[in-house]
Amino acid sequence: MLKPGAVWALGTMSGTSLDGVDAALLKTDGETIHDFGETAYRPYTAEERETLRAALGRWPGEEGVETAAEVVETAHAAVMSPLAAGAGLAGFHGQTLAHDPRGQGTHQAGDGAVLAEVLQIPVVWDFRSTDVALGGQGAPLAPFYHFACARLIGATEPLAFLNLGGVGNLTWLDPAKPAPEAPGACLAFDTGPANAPIDDLLRQRLGLTRDEGGALARKGRVDEAIIERLQGQGYFRKVPPKSLDRQDFHWLLDAVADLSDADAAATLAAAAATSVVLGAEHFPAPVTRILAAGGGRHNPVLMEMIAAGMDCPVEPVEAVGLDGDMLEAQAFAHLAVRVARGLPTSCPGTTGVAAAVGGGRISRPERSQ
Repeated sequence: MLKPGAVWALGTMSGTSLDGVDAALLKTDGETIHDFGETAYRPYTAEERETLRAALGRWPGEEGVETAAEVVETAHAAVMSPLAAGAGLAGFHGQTLAHDPRGQGTHQAGDGAVLAEVLQIPVVWDFRSTDVALGGQGAPLAPFYHFACARLIGATEPLAFLNLGGVGNLTWLDPAKPAPEAPGACLAFDTGPANAPIDDLLRQRLGLTRDEGGALARKGRVDEAIIERLQGQGYFRKVPPKSLDRQDFHWLLDAVADLSDADAAATLAAAAATSVVLGAEHFPAPVTRILAAGGGRHNPVLMEMIAAGMDCPVEPVEAVGLDGDMLEAQAFAHLAVRVARGLPTSCPGTTGVAAAVGGGRISRPERSQ
């Protein structure tokens, strides 16, 4: 058990956008953010990205999974090694390949024990399995860190954090509550598709990784019939907490197949924005602002569409001095310290688990045991 007090932890995130691995040092006691440290990013190569893409939806032991895990471990070792000397422990999320909390469970590729040997520091990993085993969705897991960020920026009224990765997710929180696991402190859930359909469209049609600056969507016209079909999906009527797999809205790519490139990009951006707006209807109370992180905040068309559907400001987290590219990596540094201290990492309001629970397991390098 880690003793109370702030330590430097190294967190990582490889999200459903499949772009690469973020790594960030954070000084925290698992409750309060004390300082931000160095960050790094290691993009996946085109070949690595295709290896991961081929393994999406697959479970341990299935074809391609072992190769995908090797890609994940290699990329993480490369980006974490230069920062590891400054950390007392690390948080390794792994690469989500499949997520079915009410069925087969959740699958993040990569072995934290391998990284513990490479880095020679304890590695906290497999954050989601315990939550799922106890009836939770296993996602989202960043809300407890969002709560710490809200306290850091001095927020006193309810606000929301929006992550626009491959899948979108929202955290509604009340920073006046005593802790993130306190009743009424946090409500979190996946909103729906975000960058994943847009990125997949650009890759398939134009060989690009993203709609840079929303340039293509800006030229297009939204197909309102597709947005109406999206709004009719049962997922949006489910009461949160709730979570999604990256592929759950893959039908959108078929829906825009006959549209021009620009119209398809505009429609997929509108689908992502609509998902967020529908999600906000579940907030327990109005929020003073929505702070956005993740790659989608760099798409001005998407951000404008979201803002048009809200009655509060929608801003990138940089507006309050945070780093939207590294927020989730920092979150897993924060969560790693919570696990090491025996603190909960999820609760009924964030994942639907029956009671506040601490997930994750700790692997230590053999020579330090």
